[in-house]
Amino acid sequence: MSTRRPTIADVAREAGVAPSTASVVFSGKTPVSASTQARVRAAADALGYAGPDPLAASLRRGRSGIVGVVFEEHLRSVFSDPVKILTMDGLADGVGEVGAGLLLLRDHDPAETAPTLTTAPMDAAVLIGCSPLLRESLEAVRARGIPVVVIEGDAGEGVPRILLDNREAQRRAATHLHALGHTDVVIVTLPLASDTRAGWISVDAEVRIDVTRERLAGARDVFPDAPTYAAGGSFIDEGFAAGRSIFADESHVPTAIIAQSDLLAAGIVHAAREAGLRVPEDVSVTGFDGVEVDGIAPAELATLVQPAVDKGRAAGRAVTAMLDGRAADSVTLACEFREGNTTAPPRRGARGVHRPG
Repeated sequence: MSTRRPTIADVAREAGVAPSTASVVFSGKTPVSASTQARVRAAADALGYAGPDPLAASLRRGRSGIVGVVFEEHLRSVFSDPVKILTMDGLADGVGEVGAGLLLLRDHDPAETAPTLTTAPMDAAVLIGCSPLLRESLEAVRARGIPVVVIEGDAGEGVPRILLDNREAQRRAATHLHALGHTDVVIVTLPLASDTRAGWISVDAEVRIDVTRERLAGARDVFPDAPTYAAGGSFIDEGFAAGRSIFADESHVPTAIIAQSDLLAAGIVHAAREAGLRVPEDVSVTGFDGVEVDGIAPAELATLVQPAVDKGRAAGRAVTAMLDGRAADSVTLACEFREGNTTAPPRRGARGVHRPG
């Protein structure tokens, strides 16, 4: 029995139509009558023809039809981050316009058989964050001569960047707290570097991740001397640990906390409640992202709402332009401050909030 894969010519012969007619039934590029479509589909089903061979099509185009998306962190962390998921949705929409799909890669994968920046088949690469560690291997992508786009990072001259107004946005949240009368504020940041350990940091601590540095600068534009705690990642558990550390000294509770993500802010809110503190009566909390978080009602948290899907779409459009031989410009998107109900004026003379026993 033959195991040869049926071809479009076999389908055309079975359906009694020209091969070009059978081809356009699957491509959809030219209108075909309903009866002809039905005849071709029936012939394909009878022969076990599943559609055009994607490998053959990619060879004809000279492209793989794949856009590599490069992350520094473990992929399991990526899929627990609602912002990255929304960004990936937008990116998939953007590259889908040219019939491309996404291949998710870690920048440094210990498995020798795993696809890498050097070995993975791809027509373009999108780097998420482009931390110093990612920048170190950017040359591997450049050596392949494929287009590169960076989301929220800097890969150097000539690489299109899709950015947020992180500093200005964080400044707006800090200004909101300042206008309410807060002066005793703590900042909780995203990681300072790829190997950050959670804990309190000095004013002059080195910040190697662009997003963290820009948001911290925005908060310090308003509160230059605010104590700062660096989280180990954007997770509710990390925010909870930060909150426990902040509220450990019962004699002195800050009146407000600026968190660099909604997940961190949610953890801080949980820690405040555990400590017997009311939000916002005893302590105000702001986040950043505008995503749904377990344990906090939609639109409850005071936060900066970022256009995560639009960020991904913009990167996808940049990739599409470059694959078409057109120039792709860098884009900066704006965040919107949502006041929510987790901030309020500080209680008069609040230094050391009374905790119910």
